[in-house]
Amino acid sequence: MASTKTTHQHVEAADIAHHVATKLDEIGQRFTSGRRAIVESLTGAKRPLSIPEILEATTGLAQSSAYRSLTVLESAGVVVRVITTDEWARFELSEDITGHHHHMVCSVCGAVDDVRIPDSVEHELDAALMKVASKAGFVMAHHRLDVVGVCKECI
Repeated sequence: MASTKTTHQHVEAADIAHHVATKLDEIGQRFTSGRRAIVESLTGAKRPLSIPEILEATTGLAQSSAYRSLTVLESAGVVVRVITTDEWARFELSEDITGHHHHMVCSVCGAVDDVRIPDSVEHELDAALMKVASKAGFVMAHHRLDVVGVCKECI
C-alpha cells in the first residue's frame, strides 16, 4: 500500500517521551523505567507488538509488570490495544503519536501490519462511513479499520 502524509500531527521521536510523561501526569501516574522501556520498544516497532514481543524487546521487565504498565499507558491514551484472532492482543502507540493508519490482521496466525492509505481514499472512506453513521442516527467522530484475511506467510 502507498504510504502518504496523514492529517494527524506526528510527534517527533525526541518528543515522544515528553508527550507520554505529560499524558501520564494528567492521570496522576509517573513515567517509570518499565513504562519507558515499553514506549521505547513500541516506538522502534514497525507494527503492533504482542506481550511476548514487548518482553523480548525490553530487558528485565516482568510479564506482570508489562501488563500493569500497558494498562496505565492505555488509560493515559498513549498506547492502544489491537485485538487479533490469536491469543495475544497487540499494542502500539496511539495515533496522536504515530499518525492515522489501519491494520491488516491475519486470521490464521494473528499477525498485524500497519497500513497507510492515500489521503484521497481516506476522504472517500470517511464520506461513506459518515453516510452509514448518519442513516443510523449516529455522529461519527473518526474511524478505525482492520482488514482481516490471511497473510502471505499463512497462504
